[in-house]
Amino acid sequence: MIYLKIFLAFFIPGVLGYGGGPASIPLVEQEVVQNYEWMTSQEFAEVLALGNALPGPIATKMAGFIGFEVGGVVGAIVAVTATVLPSLLLMVFLAGLLYKLKGTKKFDTLTTLIRPVIAILLGVIAFDFFSNSYIDSGVVHTIILSVASLLMLTKFKVHPALVIIFGLVYGALLL
Repeated sequence: MIYLKIFLAFFIPGVLGYGGGPASIPLVEQEVVQNYEWMTSQEFAEVLALGNALPGPIATKMAGFIGFEVGGVVGAIVAVTATVLPSLLLMVFLAGLLYKLKGTKKFDTLTTLIRPVIAILLGVIAFDFFSNSYIDSGVVHTIILSVASLLMLTKFKVHPALVIIFGLVYGALLL
């Protein structure tokens, strides 16, 4: 019965918490602290702080920790599954819908209209990246990394993963 409670405690916030982890945190707190009383508000705040300190999606980290505390390894698996299941089901449904619409006039129009938006968003991300790089690392390092990356990708056809590793090594050794 505890695993069903764990499942519901994380599945319901996953369904209702539109927007991902940050939107579902108050819902998880309601279930974990108020509804099931598995932890106090202070303990939940500490789990939240720990989840924010670690990389990756906060909702799954919190679900894994709380599920483990309440139900051991199986509880952690149940909690993480319940957290990702609503998004997974929605993605499967939408992928099926897109597959059915593929090749229709509406789908072609939709993809034609979305492409410029994606290009603009990528441009904004690139601009932010270069702005932050310039501020944090300086203009010399930004130019060196940009030119070296461009040459490795275009002229020497180096795999992008190796270019990223080059950037990491460069940053670790010289910055």
